[in-house]
Amino acid sequence: MNTYIKAGLLVVVLVIPALAFLFLKNFGENHYSLPRYIPRIDSTTGNIMMETKVVDGQEVTDTAFHTIPDFKLTDQYNNQVTSAVTKDKIHVADFFFARCLGICPKMTSQLQRVQEAFLNNPDVLIMSYTVDPENDTVEALQSYAEQHGAVKDKWYLMTGEKKDIYKLAKQGYYVTAKEDNVQSSNLEEKFVHTDKFVLVDKQGHIRGFYNGTDPKEVDKLILEIKVLLDEYKNQQDQS
Repeated sequence: MNTYIKAGLLVVVLVIPALAFLFLKNFGENHYSLPRYIPRIDSTTGNIMMETKVVDGQEVTDTAFHTIPDFKLTDQYNNQVTSAVTKDKIHVADFFFARCLGICPKMTSQLQRVQEAFLNNPDVLIMSYTVDPENDTVEALQSYAEQHGAVKDKWYLMTGEKKDIYKLAKQGYYVTAKEDNVQSSNLEEKFVHTDKFVLVDKQGHIRGFYNGTDPKEVDKLILEIKVLLDEYKNQQDQS
């Protein structure tokens, strides 16, 4: 009996790895995909909107998702920047102000890591929007950009009308940016803005929110940008 048991165990030991190998070989491709955020809602019915699109040569009906709206602002080089800059690009967005001594320096140092990780990839941009446009002039943004090594045409620091920037934060990126306690001498109380980085894909869909002060969260952001890039590469290879 012991001989049969030993023989059975030997078969199991030999067969299971072989079956596992065959399974992974045939079915083990990585199909991990980032979620899309903020489905579009029909204002009349309150229902989630649907759209028809072509995937792998076939028409499919899927949820319609929010896209970042058009904008027109000015960057650190006094150039007009519109949403056309982000067309067919992956971008990471954040909201900050140059005089900020609280979370902004931490967030900016983490964005330096993102820039370094994708420095030679033109498909990835960084878009930083000031919440203090009255003080963050072109000159102030240029100085801030130089101080933190922002590369031209890779990392845009933008100013414009306050109402437009705050609206873009709230209705575009679904994050907080506002002037709160205007009488306060404490800048951290006066200007309230999110600590989140927002990942946006080439179609303008939000694909993730990350704590911009947490290096581990930014590690995840960098990894998920690579996942997106791989997705687009696979789509291109299949077309």
